[in-house]
Amino acid sequence: MTYSLDEATVARIRQTAARLGKAQSHVVREAVAEYAERAGRLSDRERLHALGVLERLRVAKATRPASEVDQEIESVRSARRAGGRRHGAA
Repeated sequence: MTYSLDEATVARIRQTAARLGKAQSHVVREAVAEYAERAGRLSDRERLHALGVLERLRVAKATRPASEVDQEIESVRSARRAGGRRHGAA
């Protein structure tokens, strides 16, 4: 597979490879693996937003009785066990 990189990036790859005594391809593989791992995590901003949403839910007053919610959850579970909302072939 071939990728086009700007000269500054190529120079950084070469310098890093020389400094570490590793092949340039190895440096690129490690960099991509590290970036992919970081990209899969929530940013601080996303984490704070999620915590804020959870806190608002925690302190919010219930809008329905627990028994009604329990019935709805059981209804959804039963539907899933029975195949969900599958429809016959048209």
